[in-house]
Amino acid sequence: MYGYIIKRMLLAVPLFVLISFLSFSLLNLSSKDVAVSVINASGIYRMSEELLVKTRTDLGLDKPFLTRYGDWLKNCASFDFGDSYVYRKPVRDIILPGFINTLQLALAAIGFIILLSLVLGVFCAKFEGGLFDRITRGVMFLLNAMPAYWIGTLLMWGIAVKLNLLPAGGKEGPASFILPVFVLSLNYFSYYLRLIRGEMIQNEHENYVSYGRSCGLKESVLIRHILKNSLQTAVSAFFLAIPGLLAGTVVVENVFGWPGIGRICVVAIFSQDIPVIQAYVLILAVCFVGFNLFADIVNAAISPRLREQ
Repeated sequence: MYGYIIKRMLLAVPLFVLISFLSFSLLNLSSKDVAVSVINASGIYRMSEELLVKTRTDLGLDKPFLTRYGDWLKNCASFDFGDSYVYRKPVRDIILPGFINTLQLALAAIGFIILLSLVLGVFCAKFEGGLFDRITRGVMFLLNAMPAYWIGTLLMWGIAVKLNLLPAGGKEGPASFILPVFVLSLNYFSYYLRLIRGEMIQNEHENYVSYGRSCGLKESVLIRHILKNSLQTAVSAFFLAIPGLLAGTVVVENVFGWPGIGRICVVAIFSQDIPVIQAYVLILAVCFVGFNLFADIVNAAISPRLREQ
């Protein structure tokens, strides 16, 4: 197991470097001069050539591309993402609080998704083709078809404004998580429920289940074995959903006024605040690679056969 973990970690390093290089390269292909954007952000719209040259020098834009990439990657290793062009303060002081808020929202959503998907998936597989199975899948299909901004606005108007049962927006305590978490989870419920249900139905027809029934094992024991063997695909999907949720919270954060990283990135894109955008892309890349690695390790712990690959 230790050898498998080390091998997967070594394979993740070049992938992370490649992602960081591509993101740094693409963000530097903009046709608009970054120095002009920085000067405009200071309220200056008429500028001399000397001011442009000085600004480019201060920002390090006069250095060769590979030198700038190496310096940026080395600084990022110590959590120094540079200074924001717009706010004139360290990027980590801007983006890390937002990232923590978004991570809390995403983890709460993935916990809700896992709990509901496992419970409903097991029951739908157990009563395959029955009334409960058809109704559950139909409701999940309808919820999945609703746009997040639309259902979020309706819930805010009905539950928060009219009934005054929950906060309408912001982050004011545990109750503030309920509406954003529910709306953020809608697009994931249907997929994971179908995934767990399909895997369990497939495993239920395997020989070991028939053998267990012939030996007189209780149905609850068989369901546990079927669920365990059905989780290999679901585990990878669950862990990969976390960075997906982190990257996909922009709409929900704007609807509910959640102080997360998505709102920060949208503002940075419109103001061409390159250091903030680069830090955002890098953090998400680390999350995707890290959670993918963690999913592989958990899968290897569940299924020892994967350790031999």
